[in-house]
Amino acid sequence: MNKDFIFWDDSEQPLDRIATDGGYCSIFRTIACVGDSLSSGEFEKRDANGNTLYYDHYDYSWGQYLARMCGSKVYNFSRGGMSAMEYCKGFAESKNFWSPAYAAQAYIIALGVNDLIGSRGCKQPVGSVEDVCLEDYNKNSENFAGYYAKIIQRYKEIQPNAKFFLMTMPTINPMPENPNEDTLSAYRHFDEHAELLQKFTEIFDNCYLLDLRRYGPDYTTKDFHDRFFLHGHLNPCGYLLTAQMVASYIDYIIRHNMEDFKEVGFI
Repeated sequence: MNKDFIFWDDSEQPLDRIATDGGYCSIFRTIACVGDSLSSGEFEKRDANGNTLYYDHYDYSWGQYLARMCGSKVYNFSRGGMSAMEYCKGFAESKNFWSPAYAAQAYIIALGVNDLIGSRGCKQPVGSVEDVCLEDYNKNSENFAGYYAKIIQRYKEIQPNAKFFLMTMPTINPMPENPNEDTLSAYRHFDEHAELLQKFTEIFDNCYLLDLRRYGPDYTTKDFHDRFFLHGHLNPCGYLLTAQMVASYIDYIIRHNMEDFKEVGFI
């Protein structure tokens, strides 16, 4: 028997193998994707007057590409412009996303852009694990860390044994030639965001990091942007690529932590 089925190379990095068929991510029969425009298949275009128009096309979201790869049921708990604060303060409730009827075996959370630098003006402080009350999420601080942790905590109440995958932010637009201090500050927040999510994987059980900031492609190159972006958002190929990266990263995590996932069928 080929040993590759049993033993994994310890030097393997998360995206060394691209699982275009979903890989071991397919063991999850229900997955919920909590996110913003990049989780909603949002397309950006210009009208005849140069105005920017935005359209959420969920069928093109990386979550639905993932559903088709894995043959799983994937829920889009997302909308363009979404922030962790808005999600907690009414959006999820209005959409019935806290309902046990939508409980999932796995939750992939991809939030942060609109919280920290978004055009909607949230510009929340990143915060730290000190802003999280593990006993009562209602006592979490009103900042990004507090709201993000609340999402994890509420879904843990609904599905205590679910697996959580927290996605860091790659650079999503080319850095301007002459960035101002706000832009430079925003990019620094991306690193703080990644550090916070790493710490969340340490204080919450069944929680894993999808560190696209560290292991994903360089989104700032002209070649990448020309191929995978449509103005400031991804194009259909970009969303498919994201789905392949998410599936491959989760496949990597499962293969290197097989003991953690033996009882997924009981979730």
